[in-house]
Amino acid sequence: MVQKNVSPVTGILEEDKVFIDFGEHEGKSVLEVADTFPEYYKYMISIRDSESFFIRRGKDKLFRLYVNENSI
Repeated sequence: MVQKNVSPVTGILEEDKVFIDFGEHEGKSVLEVADTFPEYYKYMISIRDSESFFIRRGKDKLFRLYVNENSI
């Protein structure tokens, strides 16, 4: 049985297919942030644990990572 890698930020979605829609890295993929800004990637992992963000697929068929500002 082959086990798929699971992202600590996006879950089962591939990190290069999910784009950040908040903050200074808006428009970058989660994978790009993981490679170039590891501290910010760790921050995203921490806010995932607090359930303060969500992923939606837009009309453009891209997955976007949003933050619920009220829960941070």
